[in-house]
Amino acid sequence: MTLQEKLEIQIKKAVSQLYQANLESVEFQATRKEFEGDITVVVFPMLRVVKGNPEQIGQSIGEYLIENLEEVIRFNVIKGFLNVVFSDTYFLNFFKETSDYSKFGKVTGEAETIMVEYSSPNTNKPLHLGHIRNILLGYSVAEILKASGKKAYKTQIINDRGIHICKSMLAWKIFGTGETPESTRLKGDKLVGNYYVKFNQEYKKEIAQLIAEGVSEKEAKLKAPSLIKAQEMLIKWEAGDEETVALWKTMNGWVYAGFDKTYASLGVDFDRLYYESNTYLLGKEVIKEGLSKDVFFQKEDGSIWCDLTEDGLDEKIVQRSDGTAVYMTQDIGTAIQRVKDYPEITGMIYTVGNEQDYHFKVLFLILKKLGYQWAENLFHLSYGMVDLPSGKMKSREGTVVDADDLIFDMAQTAKKISEELGKIDDFSEEEKEGLYKTIGLGALKYYILKVDPKKRILFNPEESVDFQGNTGPFIQYTYARIQSILRKSGTLTELSNLLELHPKEKELIKQLQLFPEAIQQAGVQYSPALIANYTYELVKSFNSFYQNVSILGTDNNEEKSFRIQLSQAVSDVIKTAFGLLGIEVPERM
Repeated sequence: MTLQEKLEIQIKKAVSQLYQANLESVEFQATRKEFEGDITVVVFPMLRVVKGNPEQIGQSIGEYLIENLEEVIRFNVIKGFLNVVFSDTYFLNFFKETSDYSKFGKVTGEAETIMVEYSSPNTNKPLHLGHIRNILLGYSVAEILKASGKKAYKTQIINDRGIHICKSMLAWKIFGTGETPESTRLKGDKLVGNYYVKFNQEYKKEIAQLIAEGVSEKEAKLKAPSLIKAQEMLIKWEAGDEETVALWKTMNGWVYAGFDKTYASLGVDFDRLYYESNTYLLGKEVIKEGLSKDVFFQKEDGSIWCDLTEDGLDEKIVQRSDGTAVYMTQDIGTAIQRVKDYPEITGMIYTVGNEQDYHFKVLFLILKKLGYQWAENLFHLSYGMVDLPSGKMKSREGTVVDADDLIFDMAQTAKKISEELGKIDDFSEEEKEGLYKTIGLGALKYYILKVDPKKRILFNPEESVDFQGNTGPFIQYTYARIQSILRKSGTLTELSNLLELHPKEKELIKQLQLFPEAIQQAGVQYSPALIANYTYELVKSFNSFYQNVSILGTDNNEEKSFRIQLSQAVSDVIKTAFGLLGIEVPERM
């Protein structure tokens, strides 16, 4: 039982005995820094069942707690807020109860099984900054869910078919002159992405030419020769045309090899991959079945739709008039296939940008209409876009920030700042390069994950690598500082319960106590930002402790041992928390 739970029981008893009233619950909050106290009891909600002055009620409850709970040693009442002070012994006992802080906060057990989808790129372009937020968010949510006591499968749906893929294929066929990743020394995803940009350049020229000939812009976009050829290629692909399928397999193979390198650089992984080229067929079968059950209807041109107007939405196309699939087709098929593959799944999380909010409302509703009960447990983890100071990124115009380039640039920025600080002169070149990557990636990941997923991000690389403030490198530096202390620590003395705690030690233990709840809340809200900002608060508390309390310089061996062990616990929690964010911590900086 936690101390807060004990407090609640005793407060309910106090109200019952002192005021002959029953409290259903007790409201707690953190004590404001200007007042003494380790937790605050809010008296005002009690006035619904207790008649009297809130300050007098708080005074009476405080006196009752001192008499009935040995952990409570003092209290003060400020305008109906009862601030309770706990004994040093309580904090010491709490600290000593956890023998291994490297596992602190994590819950074992797999009560629920959640599948988390993230990344899910198209195979017509390389991964970019927008994908990075998606990947980091999905990976971290999966790790947090596991730490909170759930089983999590990491997955992605690779959008490897469709009109966008055919655009790159067509452009390569026309302009490629046989180029390959080997002949160009380009990563395969970059090479294919260049042809996606090339297609759109030619497409724009054709639209301009048709408009100049008197065709309306709307009609020109539909009649441009390049688009018509891409549509014909898609029909050929779905019909199994050998030449088209062979080219598709070759170019997708180039892209997969490129993606794998980027994922390895980011330090993320997947338990299972799904491919749209497989799941869209199941989706088409389900649509055919749904049509016979009147879940869908067919228009005169042969296209198939779902009427969601009675649900406050609109009509949604699920299959084109030429029989080809749309995104909704494959998403229906993918969801069904996943449950077939993993019957134990109790929920699915789709990590996709907020531009697709409507799409997922429709998807979940269609799956419910098809009779799948598990559709009640689908969740769209919607997140804001990532902007640059120069504006929004556009893949088709080639104005995106390439993920590989960004990872490299972050390491170079870390190198520049580290060299200016001049603290790694004794590192080997290999150690330096490893450190630059750890700092650069840590800066990138933390900068993105510390922001609530719903909010847009204006990404500033220089700001993210700052060694001061709420940044990854600041936290990594604190971790490395603690490792330096631990290397000099020597033999430790066993701790007694007679140690008198410095206020900064007490504050640091209180911050450690919050970690298990931070993990649980982050798991419930699917928000790595809660872990990131908890870690920053922990590091701020440690640095305040470090500046105000002598760790290795104290003459009291028990004090020294306690402070070293407390520092070790903080570093273990930093490492665990950053692990949940997919961030490494360096032993030296």
